[in-house]
Amino acid sequence: MTAVLIGVGVLGGLGLVLGLLLTVANKVFEIPSDPKRDAVRNALPGANCGGCGFAGCDALADAIAAGQAPVNACPVGGAATAAEIAKIMGVEEAPQQVRNVATVVCQGTLDRCKTKFQYHGIKDCVAATLVNDGNRACQYACLGLGTCVRACKFDAIHIDENSGIAKVDPEKCQSCGACVKACPKHVLSLQPETLPVRLLCRAAEEGNLVSDNCKIGCVGCELCKNACKFDAITMVNHLPVIDREKCTGCMMCAETCPNGALWGDFDNRKIAEIDRDLCIGCTICKRTCQFEAISGALKQVHEVNEACTGCGECVKKCPKKAITLKVRKHPRDANAKVGTTPVEAAVPKA
Repeated sequence: MTAVLIGVGVLGGLGLVLGLLLTVANKVFEIPSDPKRDAVRNALPGANCGGCGFAGCDALADAIAAGQAPVNACPVGGAATAAEIAKIMGVEEAPQQVRNVATVVCQGTLDRCKTKFQYHGIKDCVAATLVNDGNRACQYACLGLGTCVRACKFDAIHIDENSGIAKVDPEKCQSCGACVKACPKHVLSLQPETLPVRLLCRAAEEGNLVSDNCKIGCVGCELCKNACKFDAITMVNHLPVIDREKCTGCMMCAETCPNGALWGDFDNRKIAEIDRDLCIGCTICKRTCQFEAISGALKQVHEVNEACTGCGECVKKCPKKAITLKVRKHPRDANAKVGTTPVEAAVPKA
């Protein structure tokens, strides 16, 4: 018994001595704290999602404090966090960036996309791809087994029971990209939330193969390319590629798409409106319009009809800044172009 007590005492004493030595060493070799870095870290949301490109919030705080990352590098914190960090760092606030949102680039729901076989394995998309590249007929389709759901820390994505594919809640999405990285089929991508049109299909195959597998896939018909008046669409691997610099948001590509593979934000489609008090009837807008949506004779007030696509080209050209864009109240009427309706004539200024 005495030997046991002696052993315990020796070990206890040794632990005490080592603890004291570690404490002294910590004080001697302590790295001075950087108050600015600590303040930046406290301003970050602490999600540690990696969406900024760094290992976590600690690593991002180090980078920002060292001037190796911008103050708006955190996609989760958004503009409010960027403004707070800019104030801490004593720099000008970075320009507000358009928020990216995870987008499901697939509409191959259970009733649209064929199934090759019934899958009864592990409920995981990665595991399912090991069996004949998944059970969907289209090799680019969402498998709907929830790998992205488990990757999301913000409850922003779920598998719709009826459609069998992933659905993203834009309000909850924090642009971290975790779901994008987790998807083995590359169905998800981060896209600006303000895009007027989106291609919701990745089937880079001949049209007949796509239509055999899915009712709503892009068949590469090129109608969208032909409908674009601004040379913003090129075809690559049977799919339209939109040049965002050239795109005016007229949405004619989405309007023309026969399969619905191109989505257009028609609820927020614009229409031009001419200020009658400012219009001098110079006809520049009428000559600029690619859709025959503006009528009016020289030196008369010009009028915009329902054929307008809201592309905004007339707004740019008007020398009197008499034209603005507003959200349209009615769907576009392609048949309303100049020369097809009795109300085309412009009303002269009083």
